[in-house]
Amino acid sequence: MTDALKRLSEEGVAIWLDDLSRQRITSGNLAELIDQQHVVGVTTNPSIFQKAISSGDGYEQQLTDLAARKVTVEEAIRMITTADVRDAADILRPVFEATGGQDGRVSIEVDPRLAHNTAATIAEAKQLAWLVDRPNTLIKIPATKAGLPAITEVIGLGISVNVTLIFSLERYREVMDAYLAGLEKAKAAGLDLSKIHSVASFFVSRVDTEIDKRLDGLGTAEAKELRGKAALANARLAFQAYEEVFTSERWAPLDRANANRQRPLWASTGVKDPAYKDTLYVDDLVAPGTVNTMPEATLEATEDHGQITGNTIAGTYEQARAELDAVEKLGISYDDVVQLLEDEGVEKFAVSWNDLLKSTEAELKRLAPSEA
Repeated sequence: MTDALKRLSEEGVAIWLDDLSRQRITSGNLAELIDQQHVVGVTTNPSIFQKAISSGDGYEQQLTDLAARKVTVEEAIRMITTADVRDAADILRPVFEATGGQDGRVSIEVDPRLAHNTAATIAEAKQLAWLVDRPNTLIKIPATKAGLPAITEVIGLGISVNVTLIFSLERYREVMDAYLAGLEKAKAAGLDLSKIHSVASFFVSRVDTEIDKRLDGLGTAEAKELRGKAALANARLAFQAYEEVFTSERWAPLDRANANRQRPLWASTGVKDPAYKDTLYVDDLVAPGTVNTMPEATLEATEDHGQITGNTIAGTYEQARAELDAVEKLGISYDDVVQLLEDEGVEKFAVSWNDLLKSTEAELKRLAPSEA
């Protein structure tokens, strides 16, 4: 084992776990990861909950009670998922207190089927914040066009937000704009801006997966040379945009009012292509003030053989722009790729949610008390 996770943390990268289950909570595993592997936050998504609840480990008693009450399947899922998030938030509460609210956070996502409905997303975010009822919760809102005004409204109400499914640089700038607009609303309403936090989840590995597939389709030496470069380039240019926005004139009065920067969060950091080192999206995306949310396999790989060599984003912007431009010159449309990935991301989470509805409904029927 190396001290890579410790070094990563010392470089200013907050290490969050991209996974949660009741078994992880009750076994003490989450507490152990916090204590021994520098984990300071947890993210969830519909796919994670679908996997956890479908495995059945630890959910039987609550499902039995919910079946006895004859709740709807959607209410059952909300009760189960918010219970897990609440318990995880309690475990992370000391981290939350020690970091002044910056870390020690657990994210829970609005129903992914609402991704294109602004009003419903706002209502769902308010409901989730009320249900979990922990100050160290982040409500996840997807960065769709409909999600942008929802982000502003929810931040304006003083609810902390994790903006998810960001793939494009243009959309990322819109997300930061929505966050600033929300802070301005909160400030006008007299809210304490120091209590409002946000991260922007910029997805990484899926960009390489899609662009590499198109590069392979071209089959040229030039295309081959660009494999595995687009995702890092995209993320590094996102960090450049972050630096610009949070040193801007618009940010200055919010900064004076003790507002928090919306930290970039590197999501989808599990490496999909076995040709690449399995810590690629950790080792090569190190910069202070960022978050890296890792699946457990990536966390373990980083602990075992990660190579943390300091800031690997500073000074890369010119090269990153050149690499994305080179991909574009080969006829691969950046705009087409990132829109496809956003659409697929929303669809995948909706499919996971629907699968979760079906499996939970079956369990509620199985456990329902007889009418005799």
